Amino acid sequence: MKFNTKTIHGGQQHDPSTGAVMPPIYQTSTYVQSSPGKHKGYEYSRAANPTRTALENSFAAIENGTHGFAFSSGLAAIDCVLKMLNPGDEVIAGDDLYGGTYRMFTKMFEKYGLKFHFVNMENPKNIEPFINGNTKIIWLETPTNPLMKIADIEAISKLVKAKDSSILVAVDNTFATPYLQLPLDLGADIVMHSATKYLGGHSDIVMGALMVKDKNLAEELHFIQFAGGGIAGPQDSFLALRGIKTLHIRMQRHCENGMEIAKFLADHDKVKEVFYPGLENDKNYAVAKKQMKDFGGMVSFRLKDESKATAFKMLESFKVFTLAESLGGVESLVNHPVTMTHASIPEKEREKLGITNSLIRLSVGIEDIEDLIADLQQALS
Repeated sequence: MKFNTKTIHGGQQHDPSTGAVMPPIYQTSTYVQSSPGKHKGYEYSRAANPTRTALENSFAAIENGTHGFAFSSGLAAIDCVLKMLNPGDEVIAGDDLYGGTYRMFTKMFEKYGLKFHFVNMENPKNIEPFINGNTKIIWLETPTNPLMKIADIEAISKLVKAKDSSILVAVDNTFATPYLQLPLDLGADIVMHSATKYLGGHSDIVMGALMVKDKNLAEELHFIQFAGGGIAGPQDSFLALRGIKTLHIRMQRHCENGMEIAKFLADHDKVKEVFYPGLENDKNYAVAKKQMKDFGGMVSFRLKDESKATAFKMLESFKVFTLAESLGGVESLVNHPVTMTHASIPEKEREKLGITNSLIRLSVGIEDIEDLIADLQQALS
């Protein structure tokens, strides 16, 4: 199947008992056994649930994987990956990460003996000095949150595997979605999503996803998911599966609107800098064009006036864009990373990266572009 067909039919079958086109919501915790240990494939819903299975099959299909896993949140999915490691193991991560990921790495797993190196992955060679015998995972976002940096997944995977084939390359594909790029096809071992965002697409669930191709890796992740218990429930699984069925249509409009917004901001006299890999003068344009089908709906920009008061005044003035956390829904959202999504990153680290008071992040929705531009114009004024 091609991608648009996969979002609707990938990994799916009609309900065998009723012929229902959509998998039913199996709101059950346990399943009858005809004899001890003899059942119909389901024992207890922490291990597996038919609605979640349908979603996990869809996850695998859209990322060209063989196994998918649905978690209670994106962070629960990341937590599962890190629980494969042991004290003394090391992770090389991108230097521009979602604040919750950075917080988990530094505030939780460092306490358990893991070591993290934060590296600018725009140049794959920046990773080399940090690779050693303890390196177990390369963790990257592309595009990054919130500065929209691009990492060359194929180049990084080749470099890492040439050094040590046992090192896992994990990609947070939340911003791009499988509509725009397929990390497993580019050499990555694990793909992670905050399915809360574009996969769900309607701002009505919180969920995480992992997708892999390797059977042994899948078995290890499933064991941790089962033993740790961070699973997605059947109601949320149903909603996520519904969201995936329109992913390709939504992403087309997100991309169209994102490009128009980026161009508008780039020409505005109150905007100092725009971060969007689809602009031809963006430093990562060539790599983004090589590995992405289009450039997505996430746009960040910096105001010329760098005071927090000016940023707040603008943020409080929107009428169509909603000031809120999260991203990837059908509605357009505006976010102030310093005080919202990236507040957990120490101020010195934020400033070093360029996450400053004048930085604004947009999740461009699928509304009429004229209304979005008019709203930006009045807020900037």
